[in-house]
Amino acid sequence: MGYTRKEIAVVALTIWTLLIAFFMTLSGTINLEVFFVFWLMGLIIAVELTSTKFSTPSSYQYIQYLVAAGIVLFGIIVAMKVKGILNL
Repeated sequence: MGYTRKEIAVVALTIWTLLIAFFMTLSGTINLEVFFVFWLMGLIIAVELTSTKFSTPSSYQYIQYLVAAGIVLFGIIVAMKVKGILNL
């Protein structure tokens, strides 16, 4: 029984998320910003690895919106960190 790219990506992203949570719990520092950044990295990698060049499924557009929203949120997190460093 063969698995589709979509199924493999979902399993890989789930394992990636659990690994992030495990290592954050193991280190004793649970930070939602760091968790989000690592999760976003995993999502972007999964989307790029599962994308096809010539045909685009309809669900792929929604995933691209999710990635775009994540990048905007990442920019906001970076701006808040820079603001905190500069004490503005």
